[in-house]
Amino acid sequence: MKQDGDIYTHLEKAVTILRGGGIILYPTDTVWGLGCDACNAKAVGKISALKNRISLKHYIVLVADSNMLGRYVEHVPQAAENLLDVADSPLTLIYPSGINLAPGVVAEDGSVAIRIPNHRFCQSLIRRLKRPLLSTSANISGAHAPAVFSEIDKELLHRVDWAAPSFLEAGATGKPSSIIRVGLQNQVEIIRP
Repeated sequence: MKQDGDIYTHLEKAVTILRGGGIILYPTDTVWGLGCDACNAKAVGKISALKNRISLKHYIVLVADSNMLGRYVEHVPQAAENLLDVADSPLTLIYPSGINLAPGVVAEDGSVAIRIPNHRFCQSLIRRLKRPLLSTSANISGAHAPAVFSEIDKELLHRVDWAAPSFLEAGATGKPSSIIRVGLQNQVEIIRP
């Protein structure tokens, strides 16, 4: 029971930081991520600067469920719904038209990459924030993506506004998600198996 209390304390701290435009380091259902409120342009800019990331490369957004997904995607193709129904491992879908997100999150062609994570802490964090969470691997662009907390660059740990404790990573796969692009006419393109 003590651990649940600890989780609640960490959730409240993380949400406070996110609502204030801060950057957090947190576990997902895949690898450790850097995140911020995906609707806050200044926070998204801070992550891009922290990662030394070129502006043409866009981010993955995490939402709590299909209801939240519908607020940030103009149209969810049937193919996307079918893929989500049968996915048995972390799956990021690239939708044709993202809406209501900060600049730099939606690609130049209007598309947006979104995942519904299957991770207790991550899900709870998004639900408490009541907004989508930007997610990018917890590394400087070009460096190794940390599968576990112990692999995170110590300098990066000191440059974020809040870092989740390592015990919260339970349930992560340690591998990036599969990525599939879906089109308005239900076209499907595998980007990363």
